[in-house]
Amino acid sequence: MNAPDSPNALAARSELPQLMQVMGLKSKVASTLMARAPAAIKNRALLALAGLLRSQVAPLQTANALDLERAKTAGLAGPMLDRLKLSPKIIETVALGCEQLAAMPDVIGEIIGMKQQPSGIRVGQMRVPIGVFGMIYESRPNVTIEAASLAIKSGNACILRGGSEAIESNKALAALVQQALTGAGLPADAVQLVPTTDREAVGLLIAMPQFVDVIIPRGGKGLIERISRDAKVPVIKHLDGNCHVYVDDPCDIAMAVTVADNAKTQKYSPCNASEGLLVARGAAAEFLPKIGAIYAAKGVEMRCDAEAEAVLAKLPAAKVLAATEQDWYEEYLAPIISIKVVAGVDEAIAHINKYSSHHTDAILTRDHMHAQKFLREVDSASVLVNASTRFADGFEFGLGAEIGISTDKFHARGPVGIEGLTSLKYVVLGQGEVRT
Repeated sequence: MNAPDSPNALAARSELPQLMQVMGLKSKVASTLMARAPAAIKNRALLALAGLLRSQVAPLQTANALDLERAKTAGLAGPMLDRLKLSPKIIETVALGCEQLAAMPDVIGEIIGMKQQPSGIRVGQMRVPIGVFGMIYESRPNVTIEAASLAIKSGNACILRGGSEAIESNKALAALVQQALTGAGLPADAVQLVPTTDREAVGLLIAMPQFVDVIIPRGGKGLIERISRDAKVPVIKHLDGNCHVYVDDPCDIAMAVTVADNAKTQKYSPCNASEGLLVARGAAAEFLPKIGAIYAAKGVEMRCDAEAEAVLAKLPAAKVLAATEQDWYEEYLAPIISIKVVAGVDEAIAHINKYSSHHTDAILTRDHMHAQKFLREVDSASVLVNASTRFADGFEFGLGAEIGISTDKFHARGPVGIEGLTSLKYVVLGQGEVRT
């Protein structure tokens, strides 16, 4: 039986709707100021934030240690603990992201596609900020900086609701963001962190269309399904990261082994790690023993179709199981991979389009026509040729940072950076024309 809420907790909960309304109103006001902020001022805030992050590594790690200790006591699983860590390397990466964003051109106010019409008017589209976005995320405190920096560069305001397991880290990071904003002459309310771990705050945030223009969830499937179901504002999302590497015939076997290894084992927990390996029958006899030996040495469990199992089961110390139908759909986020031998590129594309989550898929090939076919026909947000799926990331794509990955087909798709946080409005330039 759960213990009853304390009087203080009940009082705080009764005040939560008012808190979220006030945060929403402040964000709306701040978004107007951010939308008209000059590029130089926004860049000044980003560079200041990078400097603050580097100068505050020790205090940030002290706050993070509190979260890590509490998470360990609560029995948080290994991959989640890994995501929770705020190491000096991670802090340096987000600081570099701020600097990369500051160096990028400002797209706000950019006019594209201007064309003269028969009537004499010229019609084009101007890129403008979305307004206010709500970001709901789990574990990774670095997302606080990624979201904040992208909000600043794109001229938006945002309300951030991080996971309860990272509350101390997120508070410390958000304080640095607000310090950088005010130092540059921008409103501190442009980036607000929900200060409570009460889950009711999420329900309130996703139901404020009068203040919030879009919601971006970043976390587990359960969180994203709940938000997609209950939100009263548009949602930019992806549910799973069931990514594939397809080894074609012909291909450079040595390169294919290196890339397939990296795509799976460089890090198991990210959504762009490969969960499925497809191998053309013509390449299987040479490729599978090589990659199988590497996976076996690293303790990766291989769930295989009959053809792949017949080859890989012969390897010493290999963990080889027969794949079930469900394995082709799985996002393991663990040292497990599904492996299937296919006839060629057509069967690989069909398998990916049926079973993948349409996140990121790669082909390793020497055949230009096969590469072009794969790029055209694989229905995923990011499609790669001769490169690891682990590159499907805003920082690696040169976006400076990413707010998340979208597998939706409207507005934003793939890693969502600056342009994904903007909208286009039509602009018309005339010289007194009237419609007849």
